[in-house]
Amino acid sequence: MDRGYAYYKKAFEGIPKPFAYVDLDLFDENIRNILKRAGSKNLRIATKSVRSVALLKRILHRSPVFCGVMCFSPQEAIYLVKQGLDDIVMGYPVWEPSALSGLAELIRRGKSVTLMVDSIAHIEHLERIAARHGVRFPVCLDMDMSMDVPGLHFGVWRSPIRTVAEAEPVVERILSSRMVMLDGVMGYEAQIAGVGDHYPNSGPKNRLVQTLKRRSIRQIAEKRAALVAMIEDAMGAPLRFVNGGGTGSLHSTVQEEAVTEVTVGSGFFAPALFDNYKDFRYLPAAGFAVEIVRQPSEQLYTCLGGGYAASGAAGKDKLPKPYLPAGASLMPLEGAGEVQTPVKYEGEEPLTLGDPIFFRHAKAGELCERFNHLYGVSKGKIVEKITTYRGDGQCFL
Repeated sequence: MDRGYAYYKKAFEGIPKPFAYVDLDLFDENIRNILKRAGSKNLRIATKSVRSVALLKRILHRSPVFCGVMCFSPQEAIYLVKQGLDDIVMGYPVWEPSALSGLAELIRRGKSVTLMVDSIAHIEHLERIAARHGVRFPVCLDMDMSMDVPGLHFGVWRSPIRTVAEAEPVVERILSSRMVMLDGVMGYEAQIAGVGDHYPNSGPKNRLVQTLKRRSIRQIAEKRAALVAMIEDAMGAPLRFVNGGGTGSLHSTVQEEAVTEVTVGSGFFAPALFDNYKDFRYLPAAGFAVEIVRQPSEQLYTCLGGGYAASGAAGKDKLPKPYLPAGASLMPLEGAGEVQTPVKYEGEEPLTLGDPIFFRHAKAGELCERFNHLYGVSKGKIVEKITTYRGDGQCFL
């Protein structure tokens, strides 16, 4: 079925703009492709990339391979448990005592919530909260998976634990505690999962990034295997889970014997930044539309709103990408603006005032922070109105 401009324009005819949408046919196809690539590993959903309870449940109900979710806010975890979700891993350490008290209450009620740690200070803090509430916190040890080469830190700044030797005293402290228990380990290879290596007109840079990725993938596998071996030898038992990766590293992370599950999120929506990877391609399942309200010149159309930039290091790749009609592009001196977004159009579709321009957000979940709901379209028709966290009255990270 054609997914061109006319398809979406007709499907959303009469819908006030701006609006966000998810193409459920493409969304479901992305789920199928991700499942195929998982191999023998479980998959944990990164909630920050979806930010809609209905869509999280749609993914989880598709296959038992989806084993749970990874959250980034304790308030979000508490909310998702109330919505019926379980097996939650906190992607980052939680320090706020009141938030930890809320998570302790979930654990006291028998819910599966695992907290992230990377230092003895984290352990000691959790012990005080756990003792106060009469629970034992399951914890996951986070190990940094970045790679240093001369003049470059290839990766992101996360855990201070860079080596197995640095992990040993933290592991010993956990195993000696009555208030925490070691549930799993995690290592996020951001330099593989979050860095594109197939940008247009960037051959030399692409080749450099691909070379660094190949070297880093080997190093990551060795480091993670050594960490797991050390921990399981000290425990005398296997960990419940060994987590790694992201959508952008699924193809390599599933090859590691030590890994039991891979975190995925962006691949369900397939935002614009994920067009720039050599080893995979998912279908553009989500986007938003803004309305043409001016035509300053023959090939220039000004839309109302549209300035939904993505987080991260500032750059033009973090701007939303004009998607349909084909041939639309942003103006380099204006980009996408708070109240207006001028678009240069050199295609063949006849455009007029009131028509939509469809955009794709640069990243996945941040789109849902801008809209209360997504229009779910299937087979050319709107079939449901899907609330986002924002539409449910929630505001998390």
